[in-house]
This record gives sequence, structure tokens and C-alpha cells, in this order.
Amino acid sequence: MQIGIVGKPNVGKSTFFCSATLATVEIASYPFTTIKSNKGVGYVRGECPHVEFETQCMPRNAGCDDGTRLIPVELLDVAGLVPDACEGRGLGNQFLDDLMQADALIHVVDASGATDIEGNVVTPGSHDPLEDVKFLEKEISMWMKGILNRGWERSARQSHMEGRSVDSLIHERLTGLGVTLSHVNTALREIQPPENPQTWDQDTMYHLCDTIRKYAKPIMVALNKADQADDNALDRLVKAIGPMAVPTCAETELALKRAAKSGLIDYHPGDASFDIIDPSRLNTAQSKALDILKENIERFEGTGVQKCLETATYQLLDRIIVYPVEDETHLTDHEGRVLPDAFMVPRGTTARDLAYKVHTDLGENFIRAINVRTQRTVGNDYILQDNDIITIVSRR
Repeated sequence: MQIGIVGKPNVGKSTFFCSATLATVEIASYPFTTIKSNKGVGYVRGECPHVEFETQCMPRNAGCDDGTRLIPVELLDVAGLVPDACEGRGLGNQFLDDLMQADALIHVVDASGATDIEGNVVTPGSHDPLEDVKFLEKEISMWMKGILNRGWERSARQSHMEGRSVDSLIHERLTGLGVTLSHVNTALREIQPPENPQTWDQDTMYHLCDTIRKYAKPIMVALNKADQADDNALDRLVKAIGPMAVPTCAETELALKRAAKSGLIDYHPGDASFDIIDPSRLNTAQSKALDILKENIERFEGTGVQKCLETATYQLLDRIIVYPVEDETHLTDHEGRVLPDAFMVPRGTTARDLAYKVHTDLGENFIRAINVRTQRTVGNDYILQDNDIITIVSRR
């Protein structure tokens, strides 16, 4: 699973990425600081079953912090987007190509309204961040439309003559963007275009691509620099965008993580407070800086960065966590590690799907699975539930 961190230049996009991953990337106050995409790993939180089973886990693919399991999520920070990127303006082609396989997007906008549509610094409050939200959606939809349009008339005519379904034609053209047949069918049902694709005009094509985008590249909005935004303006943005908008303070999150890494404070990402470990170690400047950070984090009940990652993962993408183990009695793998792996899977995933995710051989030789909590045998079509612990039985 990959989440793209997107937005126009100079809105704190790379700071958000760095604060979520603690990766080292170039950060500066001018457009196109990010030229090549950066990849990193962030973490979302889940309840580790080791507490429930009164044992101690031995994580292999993520850590566990006092019963809170940390599950890795791949993040991609890409070049800033400017209007007409779909026509190659700025770093548009690279930006859009980088997003091809992203499952969801976190759109970082400057909630303070201090950067114009090109990413240039302007007077705070003089630019409406809602314009940024709309233009990003339009650019991605226009990008999809451009791909779908290439030779469409000829392909649609041939498809119609052969009696081929239009959904497969669309899917064939957009599959490289991570668009599934399910995305296409859902969009077609929603907009109900004319039955004959040869009659589709450009408005219909755009409407279709815009609807596909909503399902194939769902977007949530990080209202960054929230600490510099007017309260009324911030409230207006949250109400206008809806539940997929989260006020964030990426600079605060980055500073808190660095302070925690240096051993100055006890801070856990997502918390709404932190503790100073030893005040006597702080100089005057550090004490003042931590006071400002504390004010920000208490004002917004956290920095919002962790909330963005988890909202995108659990709500936007509707993912659940499952724990595959080989020994259902001791919750171990073949090396004796307790609850070694936490897998993030789409809701609706079956026991056989999980078997394939663990290893192709397990999927191909699947016999049955065991729900560890209930100790019941389940079949290949068993729908996994959040926090399930599953043993897969296969032909050896």
C-alpha cells in the first residue's frame, strides 16, 4: 500500500513527509525544492493482540510500543504540482507518473493562504486554499482524460462493433494508473453515460474520469500551517471540505520527533501532549521553543500528521490489520517469534487472499484456515475481520 504526499510547491509538503517518516529530504521556501520523488515509511497505530493474550510479541515488520502496534505504510513525496501539469507544465509529467501506483493521496495545502496557486509566497490570507483543492482534483482527472482520449473514437467504434463491454475498454487503458475494473464499473453506474461510447462528448469523458479518480485515487486534505491560519478561515475550510480534512502542523511534528529522538522529551506521534524528560538539560532557547510546540499541540489536540496517515489508511482506504501465525496455540511463526507480522489488507479480504499475500505457495496449496480467537476452522471465503489472528493450513 502506498500513499502519495502531494500538493503545489512551498506548502510544507516535504516537511509533512519528513515529519511522518523522519527521512532526510531537502526543505526550503521556494518552488520545486523537491525535484525527484522521495520514498519513506510512516507508521499507523493498531492494538497489538499480545496484551489480550498475555504474552510478549516479537515484531518483524514493525515495532510495538507498550501494546500499540506500529504498522508500516509506504509514503511517496513527489514534485510540487502547478496548474496545467496535465499538459506537462512545471514538473507535471514527472508528478503524475510518480502517482500512478499510489492507492490514496494526502493533499497538503497551505491553510494560512500565504502561497498563491503557483506556490509563490504572498500575504497570509490573500489566497483561498479551496482553489488548491479543486485544481489538484482537476489536474488528475484531466490527466486520466488525456490518456483515455488517445485513439478513443477508433477503439470505441471497434469495441461497439465487436460487442465488447465498454468497462473492459476503459480498464485496459487506465490499468497502468492503478485503476481497477471495480473502479470503472462503480463510476459508470454513478454517471450512467450513453450506452454507445462512440457518442460520448468531452464533457462526458471528463465526468467519467473525474468519477473514476474519486475511487481510484481518493484524496484527503492536510490543512498544513494550521497554527498560522486564522481560526475562522480554518473552520470554513474544514466545513467546506468535510471529514477528509485535517488541520496539521508539520513543522511542529518534525520538531517534536527530533526532540524525542534527542532524548529531550517523551513524545509519541498522535499524542496531544508531551513530557520534558529533564528540564535542567534545556537551555533558554530550547525551553521557549518547547513552550511554543506545547501551545500548538494543545490547541489542535495533536499535530494532525499522525491523524492524517491513519484517516487515509483506515477510513479513506478502509484497511484492517490481520496477524498470520503458523502455531495457533503459541501465536508463533516457524522460528518461534510471537505475532511477528502485522498485515494491512483491504476490508473484504478473504482467508485465501491472505494466504497469497503471505506466500504464493500458501495460496495455491490452501486447505483451510483457523481463527485463533474462536479456534474455529474457516474456509477460503472467510472474510477477515479487523485484528484477526489467522493460521493458514496448506498442503506441504
